[in-house]
Amino acid sequence: MFESPTGRCVYDNRNTRLTKWLNDGIPPARVAEWARNSIVVLLSTCARCIDGQLPDLKRRLEAAGDLPEMPGAG
Repeated sequence: MFESPTGRCVYDNRNTRLTKWLNDGIPPARVAEWARNSIVVLLSTCARCIDGQLPDLKRRLEAAGDLPEMPGAG
């Protein structure tokens, strides 16, 4: 895609920043807007890199009473 190592580095830095924003909990729609991408393009590039949000999501679901019962948990 890029002819020079510098061009590749800039693109890598951009993806790193987008992934960091997603990992920091910024909504994908907002990150996609900032990146001037669609949500589909953003998540197809960064989805495998999103990490560490599950405990927070579980806490938020439990607080809202929306966490489904796990089979055999009772």
